[in-house]
Amino acid sequence: MTRDLGDGFELDDDPARIDREAVHGFLTTSYWAEGRPREVQDALVESSQRVVGLYREGRQVGFSRTVTDGQIHAYLADVYVLPEFRGRGLGVELVRFSVEESPFADCRWLLHTADAHGLYRRFGFGAPSDRLLERPRT
Repeated sequence: MTRDLGDGFELDDDPARIDREAVHGFLTTSYWAEGRPREVQDALVESSQRVVGLYREGRQVGFSRTVTDGQIHAYLADVYVLPEFRGRGLGVELVRFSVEESPFADCRWLLHTADAHGLYRRFGFGAPSDRLLERPRT
């Protein structure tokens, strides 16, 4: 599924189109995936149920991936828009396309983030309930 955002920007969920080198290049500099090995990132792309690329004139400028059981829960991960393209509403459209225009839109969505809380609140994300427990990575 693709969606034209105008001004040369496009969203696409074709996994074959993901520029894995570009995604890895950005994510290894992020606070949540710093130092993640390329083979791990490639495996994450391959095992995710949906990956979304944000492109400008064919160049990968944003990304997200979804892990889900397909029925009840979905997890949004590795969301980014390159810094030079921020402030144009592209992050909003990337999250909308990834969550609300997803085959998994009716699932309970989860994510971990230290920033962009306002963006995610627009799509119904909030503080975890008193029933949500987390076991951190060891």
